Amino acid sequence: MDQTANSAARSRQGMVTSPHKRASEAGAKVLRRGGTAIEAVIAAGAALTVVYPHFCGLGGDAIWIVADRQGRQKAIMGIGQAAAELPVLETIPARGPLSALTTAAVIDSWGEALRFSADNWQGKETLGALLADAIELAAGGFPVSQSQRHWHAFRNGEIENWPGVASAFVTEGEQRQPQLATVLEAIALHGHREFYEGDTGHRIAVALEKAGSPIRAGDLIKTAATLADPVSIDYRGITLLAPPPPSQGISTLAIMGILSRFPMQDVDPTSPDFYHFCVEAVKQAFIDRGQIADPDFVAQQCGEWIAAKTLSHKAAAIDPKAALPWPHRFQTGDTVYLAAVDGEGRSASVLQSTYYDWGSGVLLPDTGIIWQNRGAAFSTDPESPNVLAPGKRPFYTLNPGIGLKNGRPHLLYGTQGADGQPQTLTVLLSRLIDHGFDPLAALSAPRFLLGRTFSDSRDNLKIEQSVGDDVLATLTARGHEVITIPALSALSGQAGVIRIGENGWMEGAHDPRSDGCAIAL
Repeated sequence: MDQTANSAARSRQGMVTSPHKRASEAGAKVLRRGGTAIEAVIAAGAALTVVYPHFCGLGGDAIWIVADRQGRQKAIMGIGQAAAELPVLETIPARGPLSALTTAAVIDSWGEALRFSADNWQGKETLGALLADAIELAAGGFPVSQSQRHWHAFRNGEIENWPGVASAFVTEGEQRQPQLATVLEAIALHGHREFYEGDTGHRIAVALEKAGSPIRAGDLIKTAATLADPVSIDYRGITLLAPPPPSQGISTLAIMGILSRFPMQDVDPTSPDFYHFCVEAVKQAFIDRGQIADPDFVAQQCGEWIAAKTLSHKAAAIDPKAALPWPHRFQTGDTVYLAAVDGEGRSASVLQSTYYDWGSGVLLPDTGIIWQNRGAAFSTDPESPNVLAPGKRPFYTLNPGIGLKNGRPHLLYGTQGADGQPQTLTVLLSRLIDHGFDPLAALSAPRFLLGRTFSDSRDNLKIEQSVGDDVLATLTARGHEVITIPALSALSGQAGVIRIGENGWMEGAHDPRSDGCAIAL
């Protein structure tokens, strides 16, 4: 059955959620013909690279968590690496060709995921078949989304300085991307490695070099998504899975581990106490976040960061009635969350991203591809674990999750929002697990964002005004530097949730802050 945007969905046969209805439909079509959750997510994700060009694209990355009822659990780390030959930079610009320092691994993540689907879930779909809807949308056109209009207008005064971007992506009427359709057709015909090793890869390398990026053909050829074991923690009997470093998934787990030391199930989720505990847990977990880096370059202390003793110590540092200072610099960024569950309960929870809205602002001629600026997430401080180095993957904000109950997928969740991702997941997971909210109710409730954003460089607590005056006044009295943002604000990210009951019923929704929906079979 079809769903209207931002409505709830319910089914026992399968479900897809994404921030755009056309992408959700592309994924649901795959499930209806018997495809796996992984295959459905690839179809939906490919469609999103077309209909949500401001947040994700072929020039970006993807991180996956996949799990099934048989106990198979994997993270697929589709993260591009820094170029082999790097310029000397005192600072890394946020935009432009010198922010395009890393390759793009989203397409290789599709190939790796398809192999996992075929090897473990009897998947039979071809990449060519799964790209069909994306190709049709790129060639035939689609109505511009509200989100694209918003972020095009938001960058007024900047976007005009990014060659070709303002004219290639419209703000009204129909959006067409014929050049991108041609690239997708080549990948459909020749396979996912066409993007890295084929004629398409050669054209991309030439265009990147001409634009001023250090990425070369050899860097594209070395790009490879990898399989990894998720990191996990128990929260009220639910095993929360997160991707390992360089993802900040460990930070989300640490926050929930800290909250597990408080009786959150007894705290009114509309009260000042609820927001205070969540905000303070974020602060404590983020103290260690600066140590997260590429484990191939820097040893990662994941076990220590979420050890019981560490989490208890951090929980004890929280004053229930007073806010602690927030000394950490906030990083902005945007992405898309999508997820699917098939009729066998096999689950895929995924984030795709070009980092900032509109990525680096570098549009590669004759391809329609905007390249990501994920290189801007590196540090130039030689003492930083995240210092820029050839072949290194940067600290990574993407952290989709799956929660297991009795070893089976129970919750699929994730959100847009860079540093805001763990913060949004904190309130979502507490509402879902501690308070039994259904997915749409959890997604619709007020959220906060601690730190700097696109429009406010102060390290304050931005909170949706729908929390009410009493909550705002109490948080201010406790020392939080509170400012309000509108209810259902675009700054609060776009999240998605699917919950699978023990009876097999699935219920899901996508954020009312998005153009998307969950579609149930």
